[in-house]
Amino acid sequence: MDYTNFEVGQTFPLPIRAQGDGGLFQVDSNGTMFVLQLSRTDIIAIEAFRTGHMQFALYEEDGLLFFLYQIDGIFKEGWGDAPFALHTLKKEQLPTMEKLNDPTLHLYLVDSRLNVLLALRSVPIQEDFWQTLRRHTESQLTEPLEPSEHMKRIGSIYMRMSPAEMREKASAVLDVPMDITIPKKH
Repeated sequence: MDYTNFEVGQTFPLPIRAQGDGGLFQVDSNGTMFVLQLSRTDIIAIEAFRTGHMQFALYEEDGLLFFLYQIDGIFKEGWGDAPFALHTLKKEQLPTMEKLNDPTLHLYLVDSRLNVLLALRSVPIQEDFWQTLRRHTESQLTEPLEPSEHMKRIGSIYMRMSPAEMREKASAVLDVPMDITIPKKH
């Protein structure tokens, strides 16, 4: 059985084509994941990602899906976005039915200069969010858009809407509470 090893402090094991700061969202053979690449981080940002409050949302328009994100302690204000697309994946990276039955969001914070994994976290995905995501994944698997058409539609939406405006019209929201475990006294 092949598996990918994600270890904090080590090189991020998956290829990331987009360079620089920003978010990448995908559903692939490793599951459902959000990768946040930052060139400047500190211990506060790492702990905020690992344990802090986060909010994610899905915006749907014209057959496209945008993954929206807001992470307390990393972004002072506003929303980031990552358009969802399967056409960027190689055939062997496409999600399997097993992965489409696993409602878990894997979160990775990566240093974009060194390609080192700084923090990771996994959170359960609630039903409405998962069903929206799964519907778009299955649609892109069975009826993929041409990459040029996909980019054209994304550009059209970006010309009209900011990520904050998309968030206001989101079809599903996933609120991830702060998760700080207090050690038990012996």
